[in-house]
This record gives sequence, structure tokens and C-alpha cells, in this order.
Amino acid sequence: MVHFLDAWAALPPLDLLRFAAPAALLLVAVLVPGRVMARLATLGLAVSLPFVRESGASAWVTAGWVLLWLAIAWQAGLPSSPAARSGARWGGLESGTVGLLLGPALLALLIAGVARLDLDAALTRRCSFGVLLVSLGFLHLMLRRHAVRAATAFAAMGLGLQLLQGAVRGVVTTGGAPPDGLPLVATALAVVLAARIGTARISTAGSAWVSDAHDLHD
Repeated sequence: MVHFLDAWAALPPLDLLRFAAPAALLLVAVLVPGRVMARLATLGLAVSLPFVRESGASAWVTAGWVLLWLAIAWQAGLPSSPAARSGARWGGLESGTVGLLLGPALLALLIAGVARLDLDAALTRRCSFGVLLVSLGFLHLMLRRHAVRAATAFAAMGLGLQLLQGAVRGVVTTGGAPPDGLPLVATALAVVLAARIGTARISTAGSAWVSDAHDLHD
């Protein structure tokens, strides 16, 4: 664990900011409700991505991630239904509480696993940051409970996998390393499916909120 802390403490302030900005913006999207904040957070994340060079992706793949997050920012700011909800219903507290308990626990377990690998400082930072993004994506799914905005959660998980894949590509010296654009393609498909399902729910049920589906079922 000391090696893990040293890997982050050795970074200059500007490099720490490069890592902190995307994580902070994603945390805002997770914790702060509303279309405006969701759009601003995802837009800021798209702008910050070119500075996260640790993904190990090519310029074309990085540009693809930026375009994907810009599309998510545009989608996140659209009204979710003809009659917009003023806030989450009490039914959302149950899954939200579970998410707040499981999210940090999952993150702590994965970070502990990375710390025990005894990687060099650069790989330690890359792996732990990827794990952080995956955990924040999981937390977003549990807390936001919105079919369309689930695209943000899937994109966060995919971006975390991109960081982890970059770490693998940095270690694998022989043939067999996966293509660097694979996480982007898989994430884009997940985002499109989430947006399609959310749009279909709005047109048929009038709402993309998961709790509304539970209410209709009851």
C-alpha cells in the first residue's frame, strides 16, 4: 500500500490535476441531479480526455472517445419526458443506498488488489485510475436510475476499461495484445443501446426513470 501511495504522491500538481479533473466531473454527474449538471459534467469530461495520455490509445481512438462523450453530453441535456420530474421518488432511495454502500466497497477492494500487484508507479496509477472510473460508472447506474442517462455510466466503465487495457498493452511485449479501439467500440454499442432503450421507454411509458417502471408494474 505504501508503494501505491508513493506512486500518486510522486506526481507533479499538474499531472494530478489531469487525473483529478475527469474523476471529479464524473463524480458530479453521479451525485448531482438534473439535466444541466449532467450535460456540463459530461461536456467537461470530453474536454479533459485528450490530456489523459495514460490510456495508451492512439490519437484516433482518443478522438473517438471525445466524440462519444460529446454525444452523451448532448443527449444528457435533453428533456427526459414531456412532464419532467422534479426529483427522485422514494423508491430510488433503496437502490441509492445500496449503491452508496457497494460502490466504495467495490472500489476499495479493487484498489487493494492493484496495490498488491506491486507494479511500477506508472502502471499503478493507470490501473487504479481505470478501476476508479469503472466504480464510478457502477455507482452512477445505482444512483441515477435513468435509462437514457445510463449511457454516462456505461461510458465511464468503458473508459476505465480503456485505461486498464492500456496497462495490459504496456506489459504485453509479444503478439496477443487486444486492439486499442476495442473498448471504444464496445462502449459505443452499449451507449447506443442505452439511448435506444431509454427513448423507447419514453415513447411507450412516458418516462425513462426506472422507478416509474416499478410504479407502473405495481
